[in-house]
Amino acid sequence: MTESFELKPGKLQKLFDSNFLEYTSYVIRERAIPDIDDGLKPVQRRLLQTLHNMDDGRYHKVANVVGETMKLHPHGDQSIFAALVNLANKDFLIDRQGNFGNIFTGDQASAPRYIECRLSPLARETLFNKDLTQFIDSYDGRMEEPVSLPVKIPLLLLLGAEGIAVGMATKIMPHNFNELLKAQIDYLEGRDFTLYPDFPRGGIIDVSDYDHGNGKLRCRARIEQPDSKTIHITELPYNVTTLSLIESIERAAKSEKLKISSVNDYTAEKVEVEIKLPRNIHAEETIDALYAFTDCEISVSPNLIAIEDNMPRVVKVEDALRRNTDKLVTNLQKELEIELERLLVKWHARKLEQIFIEERIYKQIEEQTNYKAVISVVRKGLLPFAEELQRKVTTEDIERLLEIKIRRISRYDINRQEKELKEIEKNIKLIKNDLKDIVAFTINYIQKLLDKYGPEYPRKSQLGILGEVDARAAALSNLNLVYQKESGFLGCKLKVENPRKDIELSCSEYDRILLIFKNGMYKVVSVQEKLFIGSDLVWMGLVVPEQTFNLIYRNGLENLTYIKRFTTPKFILNREYHLFEDHKRSAILFLMTGEKEIRARVSLVPSSRAKYNSLELDFDDYLIKGANAKGKRVSNRVVRRVSNLTGTPRKQPLTAPGLPGFDK
Repeated sequence: MTESFELKPGKLQKLFDSNFLEYTSYVIRERAIPDIDDGLKPVQRRLLQTLHNMDDGRYHKVANVVGETMKLHPHGDQSIFAALVNLANKDFLIDRQGNFGNIFTGDQASAPRYIECRLSPLARETLFNKDLTQFIDSYDGRMEEPVSLPVKIPLLLLLGAEGIAVGMATKIMPHNFNELLKAQIDYLEGRDFTLYPDFPRGGIIDVSDYDHGNGKLRCRARIEQPDSKTIHITELPYNVTTLSLIESIERAAKSEKLKISSVNDYTAEKVEVEIKLPRNIHAEETIDALYAFTDCEISVSPNLIAIEDNMPRVVKVEDALRRNTDKLVTNLQKELEIELERLLVKWHARKLEQIFIEERIYKQIEEQTNYKAVISVVRKGLLPFAEELQRKVTTEDIERLLEIKIRRISRYDINRQEKELKEIEKNIKLIKNDLKDIVAFTINYIQKLLDKYGPEYPRKSQLGILGEVDARAAALSNLNLVYQKESGFLGCKLKVENPRKDIELSCSEYDRILLIFKNGMYKVVSVQEKLFIGSDLVWMGLVVPEQTFNLIYRNGLENLTYIKRFTTPKFILNREYHLFEDHKRSAILFLMTGEKEIRARVSLVPSSRAKYNSLELDFDDYLIKGANAKGKRVSNRVVRRVSNLTGTPRKQPLTAPGLPGFDK
């Protein structure tokens, strides 16, 4: 009888937790996040190691490289091929032959059977050293793969990386080869340094908020203006292709945010996108619209997360470079120590060989009858020369001497042997001197790399401070906002029904509309298709900062009239405010915008005792105050009406038109 299996809720939770943590850890360390020391993800490391194993100086079919890499990488050929194309297009580690796609246009690479690749000279010189590499078994145990490559350049910052893991993502910007190596020299010499990104597509970068690799970047395309009707885009922002750029331009044109006649892509080895403009549209105004509404300007948020000591960590650009430089010093020191040991072994073997042949010790073994006696005779023969040697003679040394062939002894050249020994001694001395000042040796090594490869990698992106593009200012005034006084509706989908009363206003979708009503209430609204606001509107216009308003109003509570001036008030969208105290008899009598030469005539209720029944007011005589200020009293008498005198000679009587209404 079978026993039933019962999984308790607590055990199930633990099972999910452990399995999820294992999966999370695997995705973070084995797929998405690069290692801080060699700057590579596992698929890239396995790919480069495979290319090194296959390297014979000639090109290899990419299909063959992918197939060989699959012996180390368990995730299929497509991920390997994509990683290879990505590395090859960065132009640092892989030489390519054939169509590997185009980073400018976004075109895909040809099939792997048609294209070829091999390691670049830079990769051969700086990535590999078997003596410094720790190997582990591959996923199936048939081969060995490196845990980390002993790279001698800061690959993490040179290549950049993007990856999405479980619960985290990394976005590391690529940097300039020359600037990275010069920063390493600055660090080793004790100077401060600062690093900024450099993108293969060029463009202009504002690094004001870069924050050491974990802040924000603004990237712009480089735009040229051959004439007033033509715009050329010659460089692209980070990760933008001409295809995606043209699509964004066409979307903006379709939504009437900008106007273009045609857009053509002539990109090959260099970016060349041409935009032709229609009649009455000029390049100056269109360039701002391109920055505001298309991918000609984008924001990038870097996030430098890397695997450090087997754990994902957020690090700074400068800290990553310092760690890479310290690792370089350690690796170069280990290489020198290994090379020194090899030279010492080589010198010891050559010295023993010299003594063995020149002192004719080999003659002494002719009469010996057994192997032990031969070993003993050779050891005794070498004993008088022990002080000339740098270490004791071992049995292995003697056995190596006994393996020398008679032909080699007969052709032995004393002068040549002495010359080789002196050359080895010279190299030993040089290495010992280098080990005494390993920092100077490292600086010299970096400088040689700069001299050799630096000219191939000039900076492509320009650093600069980018001004903010005002989307509202750049937008075309392509909407016609209509206020219908009789119906009380406002909207861009309405039409003028009564030309004498209805009001039209040209605007864009980004504009804000200031509405002022007869009772002194005002509010700011966005451009809408249809909105009911009532029939008491007395002023409507675009929100213009620091615009001056000239107002005469009746205070219903006191039944007195006041005059005041104020600039565009602060506001929160769709919230109601008041220019004066709310009362059923309070009302605006005169409202006009303008800073100078605004005049009005105030007609007073006639009085038999009064010397005059009207006043001419010049708003220039009054100070500009806040919108909530009460203002100055016009007269102690009741005001009958207010007339507009702006633009007329002083003291010339006018027929009062009543409430001025709207500025047109």
